Amino acid sequence: MSIVVVGSVALDSVETPHGKVQNALGGSATYFSVSASFFTNDVKLVAVIGEDFPNEHIEFLKSRGIDLEGLEQVKGKTFRWAGRYGANLSGAETLATELNVFESFSPKIPDSYKSAEYVFLANINPELQLDVLRQMKNAKLIVCDTMNLWIAERKEKLLETIKHVDILIINDAEARQLTGEQKVDMAARKILEYGPSRVVVKKGEHGAITLTDKTYFSSPAYPLKRVLDPTGAGDTFAGGFMGYLASTDDVSEQNIRKAIVYGTVMASFNVEDFSLNRQRILTREEIESRFSEIKAITEF
Repeated sequence: MSIVVVGSVALDSVETPHGKVQNALGGSATYFSVSASFFTNDVKLVAVIGEDFPNEHIEFLKSRGIDLEGLEQVKGKTFRWAGRYGANLSGAETLATELNVFESFSPKIPDSYKSAEYVFLANINPELQLDVLRQMKNAKLIVCDTMNLWIAERKEKLLETIKHVDILIINDAEARQLTGEQKVDMAARKILEYGPSRVVVKKGEHGAITLTDKTYFSSPAYPLKRVLDPTGAGDTFAGGFMGYLASTDDVSEQNIRKAIVYGTVMASFNVEDFSLNRQRILTREEIESRFSEIKAITEF
C-alpha cells in the first residue's frame, strides 16, 4: 500500500560530543521516507527544496525507491537547521533556523498521491496539516506528528487537526505540554479525548507506548552501546512504524504492536551515526535480526 508523507526536507548542521556535520541531509519527511522505504516501495514524498539542494541527495532518495513527484524545487535556499547536543544527548540546543523556501511552503498533493491509503503528517504547521487532509481522498490510516512549537503557538489549530487523524505520535514531553498532565499514561489517555483512536508516545531511551481506550502496549528501546546523533530518531521511528503497516496492510492491534517494535528498531539504527549515514548501509537482514533481539528481550 502507498504512503504519502508531507513534511520538511532540510540541510542540517549538527554537533554532538562525538563529532559534527555541516549541511547534512535532514528534515522530517526525509527521515520518515527513507525509514519507510525499507518496508514498502511506494513512499510518496511532499516537500519543498531550494535551488541549492545537492543533487546527490535527490539521487539517494531515488535510490531508495521514493516517489519525488511531490518534491517541489523553487527559487531560493533550502531550509536549514543547526543544533548542538549536550553530553546526555537528551535534547538539542537550536543554534540557527533558516526557514528559507520552507517559510512559504504550501503543500500541493499531486493527483496521483490523493488516493494513497496511508498518510503521515510530519512535523509542520498544523494549518498545513489540515490543508493536506482536505486534499486527500478516503485514506485508510492518517497519522500525525507535532512538536513543542506548535503546541505553544498553534494549539487551537493543532487540536483541530488531531480531531481528524487516527493516530497521534508524540513524545513524552510534548504529551505533558499538550495536556497539562505530568504522568505520561494520563497525558496519553487525555489525548484520546481529543479525537484520535490511538496515541503513540515516544519516550526516547525508555522506549514507546501505544494505547487506545481498550488496549495498552509498551515496547522497550533497543539497548544501544553508543549513540552518535539523535537527530531524526522520532521521524525514523514513524517511518518504520507506518512502513511496516503499509507493507502488511493490516492495522489490527497485534500488527500495530509489531509496527511499534519495527519503528523502535529503525530509530535505534538511525542514532548510530550522523544524518542518514547509518540508513545508507542498513540491510533488511540487520533490521530483522534486531527485531528478533527485542522480541527475545521482552519474552518471559
